[in-house]
Amino acid sequence: MLENLGCANCAAKMERRINELDDVADATITFATKQLRISGTHLDALVPQIQEICASIESEVKVVPKTPVTRNGGESRVYILENLGCANCAAKMERRINELDDVTDATITFATKQLRITGKRLDSLLPQIQDICASIESEVKVVPKDPTPKSAAKADDKKDEKAEQKKTLAMIATGAVLFVIGEVMEHMGVNGYAPAIVNVIAYLILGLEIVITAVKNLTHGQVFDENFLMSIATLGAFAVGDFSEAVGVMLFYRIGEFFEDIAVERSRNQIMDAVDLRPETVNLVSGNDIRVIPAEETEVGDVLLVRPGDRIPLDGTILEGDSRLDTSAITGEPVPVTVKKGDEIVSGCVNVSGQLKIRVDKPLSESMVTRILDSVENAAASKPKIDRFITRFARVYTPFVVVLALATAIIPSLVSGNWYYWVHTALTFLVISCPCALVLSVPLAFFSGIGAGSKKGILFKGGISLEQLHNVKAVVMDKTGTITEGNFVVQEVVSAGSLSSDELLTLAAGCEQISTHPIATSIVTAAQEKGLSLVKPAKLEEIAGHGISAQTDKGTLLVGNRKLMDQFHIDLSAYQKKGFGSEVLIALNGKFEGHIVISDTIKSEAKSAIAALKKLGITTAMLTGDAQESADAVAAETGIDEVHAKLLPQDKLAELQKIRAAHTSVMFVGDGINDAPVLAGADVGAAMGSGADAAIEAADVVFMNSNMDAIPQAIRIANATSAISWQNVVFALIIKAVVMILGLTGHASMWFAVFADTGVAMLCILNSIRILYKK
Repeated sequence: MLENLGCANCAAKMERRINELDDVADATITFATKQLRISGTHLDALVPQIQEICASIESEVKVVPKTPVTRNGGESRVYILENLGCANCAAKMERRINELDDVTDATITFATKQLRITGKRLDSLLPQIQDICASIESEVKVVPKDPTPKSAAKADDKKDEKAEQKKTLAMIATGAVLFVIGEVMEHMGVNGYAPAIVNVIAYLILGLEIVITAVKNLTHGQVFDENFLMSIATLGAFAVGDFSEAVGVMLFYRIGEFFEDIAVERSRNQIMDAVDLRPETVNLVSGNDIRVIPAEETEVGDVLLVRPGDRIPLDGTILEGDSRLDTSAITGEPVPVTVKKGDEIVSGCVNVSGQLKIRVDKPLSESMVTRILDSVENAAASKPKIDRFITRFARVYTPFVVVLALATAIIPSLVSGNWYYWVHTALTFLVISCPCALVLSVPLAFFSGIGAGSKKGILFKGGISLEQLHNVKAVVMDKTGTITEGNFVVQEVVSAGSLSSDELLTLAAGCEQISTHPIATSIVTAAQEKGLSLVKPAKLEEIAGHGISAQTDKGTLLVGNRKLMDQFHIDLSAYQKKGFGSEVLIALNGKFEGHIVISDTIKSEAKSAIAALKKLGITTAMLTGDAQESADAVAAETGIDEVHAKLLPQDKLAELQKIRAAHTSVMFVGDGINDAPVLAGADVGAAMGSGADAAIEAADVVFMNSNMDAIPQAIRIANATSAISWQNVVFALIIKAVVMILGLTGHASMWFAVFADTGVAMLCILNSIRILYKK
């Protein structure tokens, strides 16, 4: 096990370095489970070296033997923590669950309320996990994740949640009315116990639940719990005679908590609605009837009806009909795509026009909509460094502020004798000692960034990927399939003699009809698209490595490269090479007649994407195995800064390391199987969604639409996510520090302190979800 491993890219570097050790036959690091699987000789003796390698890349990593887990005992589970309402409490739960003996790894994602856990005998551990969670936040229930979308149970949960909100709102309203009555009575000079009784009743309505929860949590050792701190602060105000302030602070706190809970839930729902495209029901074609059934009951081979305006429910093949599909939810592509009978389509797209009947090819659990949702949820569970830092900081922050409050209450009071003033000041410190605004806002910002990316067809595989992408200074790209379309297309037919361009194309295509070479196929395709009539030569000879010599009704025809022309002593004085790509030269009856330029098509958006990267201050580079001349031409047309051509697959990684040395942090974008090592070796690896599975697996980011515009979009999302998360941290800390200073100088009341707690948390939440709406 690699304890404290927190960086997927670092894991790839460790794996590469460990595999270079002499006695290692094979080493594989699985980041998701933090496992190093290694085979070789003298492995026990190698442990110190492996530890040094890992620590040199990520200093906190410790290499420890994994507790043996049997085939039947090794498990992974996903649970939902119902009623989880405190991000700081979630961090405490995660830490306590990870301390259990049979737990290999546990991660709680507050944004999705999910506990992802790996270990053995997990079912028997569930009661312990429930006890841990309930001891920290009493109302939390640990339940298995419901694999079905938007179920009736979830609808019931929403009803229960609304009922709870109404109850809370009624308590707040009643408490507020009594608070106002108490204030009016005090200002009118009503004597006796009446104002105090009104305030006590108001406090019981507003704060009794919080005090009871605090006492329960205290019995479980939760001393620095928010409920306990708020209870001590307000009861302390009662103790020093500030009845109205105690009630007012509790009222303000409950209002802040109420709106904070609503803001968190709405933020969570907005993000999940953006990525959870799974259908609740589908229209099953059964003979001449249409039956509405739950989506999870659909089987492979079923026929579904998809009406105009409906979302494609599951991955399948069109059996009847033609239409246009809005694929923006999956690929981010705004232009609808035309589809017809026989086309394969993926779930999540919207049927814009015609009615379709589709055959289900994959069940709901394997369809694109579920894969995207799983990808986003997995990504949310991968925590960036700033998140882990804030979690560790929160563990120190709260005790520090509480100790500072005690010191403020006791030391100045002993010197000055003014206990009322300094105890009152210390109570304001207790109110702002909870770090929820800090612990909540950072993961929510990253979750929003992941959700914003998925809306544009960009799948980030973790918060770490987003964080690292923000630091990228250079983007390195493969040429074929990334900058270009990955196809051969006739770009130009150049006549140098008496024949027209169409006549040249007709002669060349007639000769190339029998060949399956990509260049030959592109020539034949170009002629067919023009509607030219092709005639097979009477006699044809293929000269290996040179081209074709053929006898046609116009005479002896040569179609091939320069070597072929030189072999037959053709005068090429009229030939001028221009542009990039492969050129097929044509001669008829011993005279050079012209040439055809064939090349891979540069993507239409390549130039604008490169320009957008340059606006972001990022250097661009291209790695390719193509000839230097072709590579330079592509770079010139698109505006790429650096070109590294004629590279073998194994050379690309070495070249990438050189670029990293010059620019510190690099992103590599590729799509081929041979790009997988380079993707894993880059600080951030990105794969085109149309590329090889190996490349997609090795990448940190996947561009579903294979569009180059997604590269600057991803970086802008990463920049916005990083900026907003730091805005939240800095804003929360500054406000809390200002309130402390104002409290010490006598200018801040507990009311202001409540704003520094719940008010700041709510503002940070609202700030976090801005990423979803950035263009």
